[in-house]
Amino acid sequence: MEIENGVIRGFVEPGFERVADAFERNFDGDELGAAFAVVHDGKSVVDLWGGLADPKNGLAWCSNTLQLIFSGTKGLVAGVVLMLIDRGLIALDQPVSRYWPEFGKPEVLVRHIVTHGARLPGIESPITNEEITNDRRMAALLAGQLPCSDPRAVHCYHPLTFGWLCGELIRRVSGRSVGTFFAEEIAAPLELELWIGLPEKEEDRVSTLVLAPDWGISAFLDPMTWAHDPLVQCVWGNPDHFTQDSFPWNRRAWHAAEIPGVNAIGTARAIAAFYGWLASGGKPLISERTAALAHRPLADWVDAVHGGRRRTGVGFELQNDLMPYGPPPEAFGHTGAGGSNHGAWPEQKVGYSYAMNLMHDNASNDRRALTLLAALHQALADHQ
Repeated sequence: MEIENGVIRGFVEPGFERVADAFERNFDGDELGAAFAVVHDGKSVVDLWGGLADPKNGLAWCSNTLQLIFSGTKGLVAGVVLMLIDRGLIALDQPVSRYWPEFGKPEVLVRHIVTHGARLPGIESPITNEEITNDRRMAALLAGQLPCSDPRAVHCYHPLTFGWLCGELIRRVSGRSVGTFFAEEIAAPLELELWIGLPEKEEDRVSTLVLAPDWGISAFLDPMTWAHDPLVQCVWGNPDHFTQDSFPWNRRAWHAAEIPGVNAIGTARAIAAFYGWLASGGKPLISERTAALAHRPLADWVDAVHGGRRRTGVGFELQNDLMPYGPPPEAFGHTGAGGSNHGAWPEQKVGYSYAMNLMHDNASNDRRALTLLAALHQALADHQ
């Protein structure tokens, strides 16, 4: 069923009309530009978009608009890690230093870096915004940094350092950067318009990120918090790159670089296809046994810095008490700053992606994605 009503465009398969209705209602509230896509049992059943890709010039969101997904990137990196596990190139219970000798720290295992348990949640030495775009420089700093002594760091979300740690591990065992490996081994065979390190020829397709008025209400984004909390400051304020006063994420240099914890760019349909591949067992790229590791719990903890309970598999977030990935209890994936939400429902063989450019703070009770996932779950129930 093709949809073009002046608010949203795209298509839904018969039985998924309620998903289109929910997506359209989001634009009655606080939405700027967005896309939502769903793959069910290998078939695209929802592919919707609407609103503005760039409010300054009135550019509409189109079928080929690309979106930066922030920490949704971690799910793509996790897919690469699964592939390396499947090939026997890395093992979860081996020290990172086995593969990356300069890293030292023999007590830090691969399972620690993929579950935010390496006690390296931020860079402690002062760095610049320009250095953030240099993944080799960041990896070298982490190799020489001691694990944080703050007890809150024993298990603490690693917003940026997750990507640099996993990215350098991937480079050491494969000989390729994470962006190159993902492009060649996952995006190409699955025909995904999805990159970690965006080619220049694709830049004009990227939507413009806009910070909502509520952006920055989280305590960990408050410079006043940084002033008296060195751990939070090194995680989020070294340097300031995520506040209303300093937000470089619309710059070409930040799109071109490989910042593998946070700067993947692609279409919602590509991300949904990626998760659809995992939800259907990972074939032919990895074994079903390895694909199942994606949603096998490896760590379960309360994050004292960011608040709330977290459960993780191999790089992927698993459901917690708040059910961030919709109603299915076995769902997994990764959310992104501002409200994006990308994941898989293995029992239903569903992959989905909600991508948007209006950035709400995590503390704002943003329910745009959850509304869509509730409608999707009901549509699937009615479809059976």
